[in-house]
Amino acid sequence: MRTRVVALEAQTGRRERPCSSPRCLPARFISVDTSPTPTPDTARTATPRPEAGSPGSDPDSGSGRASGSDPARGSDPASGSGRHRTGSAGGASAAGRTNDTRNTSKAGRTKDTKNTSKAGRTKDTGSRSTTSRTNDTGNRSTAGRSAGGARRATAGRKSDDTRRAAAERSLAENRETTGRDDTPDTADTTEAADTSGPPPAGRRRRTVLLLLGLTAVTSATALVLGLLSWAPDPPEPARPLTLAEGDRLAAVRVTNLRDLRAGVRVTAGTGAARIELVGWVDWSRSLLYLDVGGPGAGAERGLVQKSGPVLVIRPDPAAVPTPAAPPLMPPTDRWRLHRLAPGAHLAPVLDLLLDLAADRPDTTTRTAPPDGARWIARETVPAGPLDVIQAPLPTGAPAASTAIGTPSAATPAPDRQTRYWLDQDARLHKLVTLLPGAGPVTMIFNRADRPTLRPVDALGGRPGLPRALTDAEQRRLDRLPARLRAHGGATVTLTAPMGTDTNLRGAGWLSWTARTAYLAVADLGVPDRRTLLRRDAAGLARADLPAADAGGGTAEAPARPPLPPPAGGWRVSRPGRDDLSALVDAAVAAGSVGQRGAAVRVREDVAAGRTVDVIESGPADARLRYWLDRDGSLRRLELQTDAGAWAHLDLQPAVVPRLAANPRPAAPRPTAPRSPTRPRAR
Repeated sequence: MRTRVVALEAQTGRRERPCSSPRCLPARFISVDTSPTPTPDTARTATPRPEAGSPGSDPDSGSGRASGSDPARGSDPASGSGRHRTGSAGGASAAGRTNDTRNTSKAGRTKDTKNTSKAGRTKDTGSRSTTSRTNDTGNRSTAGRSAGGARRATAGRKSDDTRRAAAERSLAENRETTGRDDTPDTADTTEAADTSGPPPAGRRRRTVLLLLGLTAVTSATALVLGLLSWAPDPPEPARPLTLAEGDRLAAVRVTNLRDLRAGVRVTAGTGAARIELVGWVDWSRSLLYLDVGGPGAGAERGLVQKSGPVLVIRPDPAAVPTPAAPPLMPPTDRWRLHRLAPGAHLAPVLDLLLDLAADRPDTTTRTAPPDGARWIARETVPAGPLDVIQAPLPTGAPAASTAIGTPSAATPAPDRQTRYWLDQDARLHKLVTLLPGAGPVTMIFNRADRPTLRPVDALGGRPGLPRALTDAEQRRLDRLPARLRAHGGATVTLTAPMGTDTNLRGAGWLSWTARTAYLAVADLGVPDRRTLLRRDAAGLARADLPAADAGGGTAEAPARPPLPPPAGGWRVSRPGRDDLSALVDAAVAAGSVGQRGAAVRVREDVAAGRTVDVIESGPADARLRYWLDRDGSLRRLELQTDAGAWAHLDLQPAVVPRLAANPRPAAPRPTAPRSPTRPRAR
């Protein structure tokens, strides 16, 4: 076997791996040499191979037969080496030898490597009769012989002419087969692909692509035809409200009060008079917190808060025209009480926003829908489907007054073009109406935007839960007068929205030991003037001076009054005749809160970085709030003014200068009546 592998390597130029079990190779696999024209096997035969017509090729000659071989055993593959047998006994015809020489490499490759693919790829042509069959007994080297030669050797002796003709025919067939099979496998595949057309896989792929293309073209054509012929469904015509829709319309204001708060965006008016509002409405506390913008905002441009009838603004003339959502924690400075002009666009809009809440449904709308109430359409928004209902605005609750001291500014009756966008739970998402004095108004509500709003200090600050004082809180309140006298005095900062046209700011000193106060007060409406205020046990004195002579500063933050006080220009008045004098008198009174047990704790807050308890006391028309820290010191004193706003004095314990007593007006001397002249006696 090793010798055959070496010969095969020398003939083909390729190293082949010998088969580990050549006997297991089935005999039905046929090996065909498909390599290029092989080189003569010089290692296998020492003498050149005789041609078919040469004398050495005579099968009867002794040169073609091994010495001592039996002619009768020439066809037995088990006898001898089987490598160089010649003559009729060995079946060594020219065809057999040629077949043996040219097919040795293929047969050996088939036996050594079990390459069934090459053997199975042999053609069904005449080469099958010339290829050698593998031997079932792996130890016999007769694979190179053709099947036809073996059969002729075992059939008996034939004539020389017959054998010669058979040899020539076998040689020709073998050469034809070798020429066909010596081409590489790729050549066979290429030739088959060129002659028989594309393979089945390629044909299937092209068929699938063609079907997909036809499907896409058909779908596109159908889509285009459908779009060209599509027409939207006609809208449902307007109709009267059903009973369920009437109930939802009647429950709109109750639902708003139940939901407490909502985000709102409002556009009112057109053109240069248009105003835009962005912020929140709190129906549970009748509170609005908005940013006002638009070309028609005017003096109200900036932040606005409204609680009931009280409106405070924080003007910002340099703000951009387009409003934005205001900060949840409102600024603490520059808030002032404001009065809206009677013809201002903002007044009816704010009143309408607060009037969209009630504690009971509109009974008239629920029992009988108002005239002109109709279902208009249905719209779909991210919040869900909404019903558009046309009906007049509710008139169950009167609108609140715009400002204290002005006539009632009830919401004007709009026309019948008011439309509500309601969901299935009677929540209002949009309202479009027409208000006299404001023009067309559009309100869009965000029901998911519901933060807790905090009123500014001018509106009383954030709400609390009033309760009775604990024993510790009551003891701190009882010891307040003594503690204030122990402090001696404090610096004072005044913020007092006294009326719609009066917003005061002040700074000065207060002495609890001398029971005196001295402040410089500025009115935001008159920024270049100051009022000096002096209070003592005898009463209250005022003097009006220019801002430069009264300490300077700005109207928003005036400086403390000059020392010593000016000598002239003072006018004396009785204490307690206005809100400012009442607040100063309460501060000088050293914390006398009146009857024990009448005070309540409103909430906990922060003042000057310290935690305080806000305690409210006093009559209903003059409520006072004391801001006491946990040490019992008074940090702020608040008074509710006649305008409904809260004025406050911030107190910081400090050493105060000695204040002289207020000047007293010179009392006229009484003149003694003259006695009647008596006549002289003569």
